[in-house]
Amino acid sequence: MKLFQQMLVAGASVSLLAPIAAQASDVVNLEEMNSYSRSTTKKSSRLDSNTFINEVSEDIAVLKGRVDGLEAKQNEFEAGSFSDTTTMDGKAIMWIGGIDGINDIDDDNDGSTTDEPSDSVQTGYTFTMNLNTSFTGDDNLYVRLKSGDNGSAWSAKTSGYHIDTKNTGDDFKVDKIWYSFPIGDNITAFAGPLIENYYMYVTPSIYKPGALKAFKLGGNSNFGASTDTGFGFKYEADNGFALATNVVDKSGNSTGFFQTDSISKWDTQIAYTQDRYHLSLTYSDAQLWESQSYNATKLGKTVATDSTGVALRAYWMPEESGTAVPEISVGYDVKNFEDVSGANVDEADSYMVGLTWKDMIQADDRVGLAITQPLKATSMADGSATNEVDPFMWEAYYSFKQNDSVTITPAIFGGSDVYESGDDIFGAVVTTVFKF
Repeated sequence: MKLFQQMLVAGASVSLLAPIAAQASDVVNLEEMNSYSRSTTKKSSRLDSNTFINEVSEDIAVLKGRVDGLEAKQNEFEAGSFSDTTTMDGKAIMWIGGIDGINDIDDDNDGSTTDEPSDSVQTGYTFTMNLNTSFTGDDNLYVRLKSGDNGSAWSAKTSGYHIDTKNTGDDFKVDKIWYSFPIGDNITAFAGPLIENYYMYVTPSIYKPGALKAFKLGGNSNFGASTDTGFGFKYEADNGFALATNVVDKSGNSTGFFQTDSISKWDTQIAYTQDRYHLSLTYSDAQLWESQSYNATKLGKTVATDSTGVALRAYWMPEESGTAVPEISVGYDVKNFEDVSGANVDEADSYMVGLTWKDMIQADDRVGLAITQPLKATSMADGSATNEVDPFMWEAYYSFKQNDSVTITPAIFGGSDVYESGDDIFGAVVTTVFKF
């Protein structure tokens, strides 16, 4: 009867793991089962009253141990997994290229030029993980973890700052963290210890730089960028009108928020956005802020005083991609510096134009071309001449997807008098993005 006993044990085991309903079409042949039972009984000559009970008990004990082990492993897996409302995505970005002329530029304003040879080829990388968690279904806790390192040429402002530069010395750090939640139907609130002003805007530009950060946000001169303590609100009406206001304080984590000596920036944006176009005006009130150096000349960025600025942005998209008509993004910025005297800058301006052609050679590819005048001094407090020549920078690139997860972007860029008179550059870089 041993085999018949094992059949009974197997049936009991299945009932423990996954109960099933008997199918109406399953017909049990009782005659065959009786015959099978009789034939196996004759072959079993050493059965006693404990044989069936002992073997069933042993098999059930083994089965129970295995089930307990599976449950323990499942509990261990669930304890180490993310919340059901947490999603994660990430990307690794690597680039290689060089910049001719970068060694002639004192972009740190310390009296010394970059010590890299002008024809050197340098690399860079960043690795990013994005975590998004919702607690109510409408809110979001955003955390970005990031690591990066790069050659010094790719940290040079304005001339060579790569769009993905993030030099952490290979340390993996919390790079961004903030919480956003709705207030009513049309207002979103933001607050966090590591956030930048422009994350709380309505998107002001659709041009995506292929090489340099100077071309970000429609010209990265007035908006600036600094990850610090901040909060803000954004109202978006159903008809396309929007109003955003936010503040970021570099001193929020140290000497205190909104102090008289705080390094802070308060931005207010009015925008109107439709499916194919956007118009916006952003007013900035900055205190001791110098972060416009991503796209500024030496005079345009080295004023350590309070300032106000106005940023005008617009973009337009054609009805169809893949034609000769590009997407167009434009930006114009004016800054006024307060409480300056003598031979100091009291006004500066900049502009940027970016063109993008999509789906030109293959699906999801992008051709980009952009020009910018870095933020330059236009007047001095004492009425003297600025002696600024017209700084100019440009970039051109082709971005294509090797597959859904890998994007490759070769780009060239250059400029004249980008930091001071005579600071001319030319560079080439290939950037590869791996998304997961």
